[in-house]
Amino acid sequence: MMVWIVLLAPLWGGFILGAERKIRAHMQHRMGPPLLQPFYDMAKLMQKRTTIIHSGHALLALGYFVTLWIAVGVVLLDGNVLWAIFIHLLASVLLVTAGFSVPSIFSHVGANRELLAIVSYEPILLLLGVAWYVSSGSWESGAIALGGTYWTSMPLLGVALLMVVLLKTGKSPFDMAHAHQEIVGGVEVEYSGIFYEVLYMARFLEYIFIYAFVFLWGGVVAVALFFVLANLIDNATARLTPAQTVRWFYALGLPLALLNLLGLVA
Repeated sequence: MMVWIVLLAPLWGGFILGAERKIRAHMQHRMGPPLLQPFYDMAKLMQKRTTIIHSGHALLALGYFVTLWIAVGVVLLDGNVLWAIFIHLLASVLLVTAGFSVPSIFSHVGANRELLAIVSYEPILLLLGVAWYVSSGSWESGAIALGGTYWTSMPLLGVALLMVVLLKTGKSPFDMAHAHQEIVGGVEVEYSGIFYEVLYMARFLEYIFIYAFVFLWGGVVAVALFFVLANLIDNATARLTPAQTVRWFYALGLPLALLNLLGLVA
């Protein structure tokens, strides 16, 4: 059963994104797009002409998508969460490399934002993995899940994880990498057609990856709570600058994660 969930992970991510758009629309007192709008967008992208800047640029997009899918599979198939974090890091590095591989200044700006995002959330994910190991005695996601929820033992890490969810799903105030309020998107600006669709589907996988970590931390209730909170915060706040985002993560998120880990070890 879990194998099928992994194989169909991009589809589940698309449904999550569609549901998120509907919820955000209701929060803003508008009808919003249909639930299947992400899949309609994919069908439209497939009809667009594909322009390849150079073969490496195209291959890096595919590498990012496949590597990210592997990271999702590691988490969902009871694999080592530390490996999953490092594989996800590799996927992110491939995306950054893609951004720097073309001469477009907008692509370079997007790549720089992705790098800042990585240095912001990666330490928190690593500390979360270490905290799970301290609590459960295992790096395996299955054993971590069997250990129950971690609401009481890791509340501060839960707050830090919420910050990561906001950043990874492109929500204000930490919408540093996507910057959906701006006209020029960033890393994906030089992609078109099928390769832009690959990056679009990769966003579905990012949702599955980060919410899988939320599930390991607090179960289904935490996933639902974080999902609603992320959209509430997104609708109630303005986007911070990249520098401000990094400061927030290192002044609040990282200290909270470290304090919680020290409390577990003590």
